[in-house]
Amino acid sequence: MGASLTSQFHPLTCEPGCNKPLTAPAMLVNGVTVMRGSLEDSTFIETKEPYRQVREEVWPVYDKKVLGVIIGKTDVRSFPDRRNAEIERFTFGFTMKDSPDFFINVTAWGNEAYVNGLASSFSIGDCVIIENPLVSTKDPEKGDKFCPETPSHYRLLVTENHSQVCLCADVDTIDGILPLLHLPVKDPGDFYSLGDIMANGQRLDGTVINILAAVKWIGEAKHFTTSDGRRGQRLEVKLFDDSVSSFPLICWDMEAIQLMQNLLPRETVLFIADAKMSFDSFRSSMVATVNSKTIITVNPDTREASFLFSYAKKLSESGVLDQEEASEDPTVESITDVYTVNQLKERAKEQSEPLYGITYSFISKFDLDSSVSKVIKTRCSKCKFLVTEDMKSCTNQLCPGREQPLSTTTGFDLLVDFTDHTGTLQACSLRGLVAEQTLGCTTDEFITLTDDQRTSLKWKFLLGRCKIYIKILPSPRMKSGLRGMILACTLADPGEVKQHMTKLLQEL
Repeated sequence: MGASLTSQFHPLTCEPGCNKPLTAPAMLVNGVTVMRGSLEDSTFIETKEPYRQVREEVWPVYDKKVLGVIIGKTDVRSFPDRRNAEIERFTFGFTMKDSPDFFINVTAWGNEAYVNGLASSFSIGDCVIIENPLVSTKDPEKGDKFCPETPSHYRLLVTENHSQVCLCADVDTIDGILPLLHLPVKDPGDFYSLGDIMANGQRLDGTVINILAAVKWIGEAKHFTTSDGRRGQRLEVKLFDDSVSSFPLICWDMEAIQLMQNLLPRETVLFIADAKMSFDSFRSSMVATVNSKTIITVNPDTREASFLFSYAKKLSESGVLDQEEASEDPTVESITDVYTVNQLKERAKEQSEPLYGITYSFISKFDLDSSVSKVIKTRCSKCKFLVTEDMKSCTNQLCPGREQPLSTTTGFDLLVDFTDHTGTLQACSLRGLVAEQTLGCTTDEFITLTDDQRTSLKWKFLLGRCKIYIKILPSPRMKSGLRGMILACTLADPGEVKQHMTKLLQEL
């Protein structure tokens, strides 16, 4: 990829097929011969004396423009200046990539205004151009041990006096380099499944590993202040794969948090390179943490990730994730907040976590009198994929029990609309035991009802206002952008409706 970029940018590695150091003019800086060529291995710098002895005095200037896509970035931090403790120096790091196999770490140093301004000018996923970066050999015993592992012996430095960083504005160049975002920085087959992590347990405590998993749920960022006055934040993400239904990933850096907050749960696969593993005594289980060494590849372009993405999509469409989430829902008795339909929509769009509430609404669509097959459905008990009872095995290619005799579950599986004076929430799921409790009959009893009896049962809910306990989640696949799950539904008491509706109308 690096060689295919416009010639005004210098690749981070040698030209493909080149086995020799790039020949280029050299300049002598305080005894250090700097080759204006490749950053790879020994083709860049020759020294007349050990570079380590002079690097605090002068940074060799790399007299080129470098173009790459940002694949990792840390938050801004500050340190007392070693020469003057009263002055603070500010810094942050990022990792850029310009070819499938080559990427390099970059560190920016300067005063508060310069570093904060530079850090806010680009994010992970942006294509940037660095003019005149400085070059240093990596020191694995000091700061570089906290940075992502790269194939280069060098790192770049950016300072206000020597360098400039700007966003790339050329559309063709951006289109050519953005696919690199989906190539993991580690061997795509070198990862732990969540099942592997659970099986190894505390033996992985303190280790750094690669993980391939899908995003199940993204929490809200929690902000806090430490005892010494420093501000921080924390975000928890739940991962899953075909072996484990839920596993925690913790993010502390705002850069990582912002990356996660832009992802679509159930529709995103992550390759997490160098995640820190630790044992959480409170949970009595392992957790993964994103740190300064971690590089996260979103929806990686690999065979393994493609299989996992297909599995996650089918699992989501089957409804099994909804059922798993139901086991984590609060009890109906603990849900007390009352909303109008419009308030539910607005509040749910403002947050990434599930919204729980009560609404007093009319059920405006309730197809109980359609064919039984549209009301009662049979699913594979292993993967919740829709099947028919005459099948001998599950047709889901990713079902963990596909080679075994088919085991099924049958239950109510309805989509319901409910409406009040402020609007309508469409296609809310009413399933399983909740549907049985709402209708007052089991699936076996429902099958024996006549068409007139089913119609009568339907109109019982269409004509009366209901008290509906609802859970709402963001869902890009739905037209409304929201997905509702009914947790309980009963005909409402008129006095209770009047009391709550009067209060809601006063608040409008």
